[in-house]
This record gives sequence, structure tokens and C-alpha cells, in this order.
Amino acid sequence: MNILLANDDGVHAPGINSLYDELSGHYQTTMIAPLEERSTTGHSLSLDKPLRLEKIRPNIYGCSGFPADCVLMGLGHVMKHNRPEVVISGINRGANLGQDLYYSGTIAAAREAAFHDVPAIAVSLVFNAVNEEHRYHTAAKIIRMCLEAGLHKHCPPKTLININVPNLDLAEIKGCKLSEIGFRRYSEEIHARMDARNREYFWIAGVYEGFAANIESDCQAVMDGYVAITPHVLIDRIPRDYSGLGQCIEKLNAKFSA
Repeated sequence: MNILLANDDGVHAPGINSLYDELSGHYQTTMIAPLEERSTTGHSLSLDKPLRLEKIRPNIYGCSGFPADCVLMGLGHVMKHNRPEVVISGINRGANLGQDLYYSGTIAAAREAAFHDVPAIAVSLVFNAVNEEHRYHTAAKIIRMCLEAGLHKHCPPKTLININVPNLDLAEIKGCKLSEIGFRRYSEEIHARMDARNREYFWIAGVYEGFAANIESDCQAVMDGYVAITPHVLIDRIPRDYSGLGQCIEKLNAKFSA
């Protein structure tokens, strides 16, 4: 099986390299990842500048662009004649739970693959403190188990699978749960500073304040010691009540016909 790996932490990050080490002995694995960290860059694309591709060693490339660029470089260039059967993005350094997925470059790489009808998985390691041991090997083994179980073969069109793994040893993981996207609460703090030339600048300094109560959420699953496996549908076809919007549009159209 041909696999393309990408991420947003960069080609030298321990997470993606742990994943490569776990998978490359069993599958034909290619890594294309940013040459520099691109965390929280969302679904950016480099449309206003050329991309550079640096071959670091066999089957491992650094790309000057964003995570989604890396996937496009894989599909349209490096693996153009050997298309991946699954794209896996990660292992991310930190959670991608709840609405984090809208900020995440890790998710964006998987989303780009799903847009091109390639089964896509994003994987993140969830830890509570940056100074604790990061058990990337646990998440890497979980992904190999998922592939062996054929998880990627059951990914609906225009859907990615978002996997969050608790930062535990494999023996401590309670299992896997099919979960739904939760909601994480952050404060709205902005920290103001003054630079050496007495000009004001700012840091976005929102603090995590917990998640909304929902026993089916990815947040709850991870807190309970489970691997959260969460489908993320990219094109929402669920019927919803938009009658209020429809009434507003009727009022707007009346102005055009007046």
C-alpha cells in the first residue's frame, strides 16, 4: 500500500518521523512535510510564490509551503504516477479536538487529500503539559493498527478521519471510540506589549478553559483514556431549517425587483 505522510510541525518533527519509522517497514511510505513549522496555519496554499522541494533522504522531502501544499506536491508531482491509497497527516504535537480542526494545518493536509478523493487521516497526540514525555510511539502504533483494521477503506467521500490519541503507553489506552466533534472553550485574552522603540504590539493569549459537556465528543473520549476517532464531513448535506434566512433573502429580492 502506498502512503503519503504530511504534517504542520515540519519535516524534522519527532511525530511524523516516529510515524514514518512505524509504517515504512510495512508499507511504501513517502513523507512530504514543511521545511519549517506551519502550526495553526489552517488551509493556506502558496498561490503567490513558487514552491521549493528538498529531498532530505530517500522518500522524504521538505517543502517550502504549507501543509496543504505538501499534499498537492505529493498528488501532482512526487507521487503523480504512484498515487497514495491513503494520506496520513501527523502525528501532531498536541490535540486537534473540537473546533481546533478549523485552525489546524494538520487537519488541512488531510482535508486537501479528501478534496481529491484520497482517503485521509489526521492524527494528534494529546498531552496536558509540554514538558511531559511525548509518547509518539503510542500514536504511531495506533495508526498502524487502524490501517491493519482497514479504517481508511471506510472513509466516506469528502470526509476525513480525525484521530486523537491520549499521551499514554499503549497498555494504558482503554480502546477506541467513534466520537463526534466537541467544543473547546478558550478565553479571549489579548496581551499588549511595548517594543524597544516604544511601539505597541500584541499576543493572542487565549487560555484553554475546558470543553462543553457531551459524552459523545472527541474531547470526552480522550479525557476518559480512549482514542477518539472522529469523522469530519467536508460537504454538509444534512437538511437544516434555513427558513429564517429564506425570509431575509425574499426581502432582499423584493428590493431588487422594486
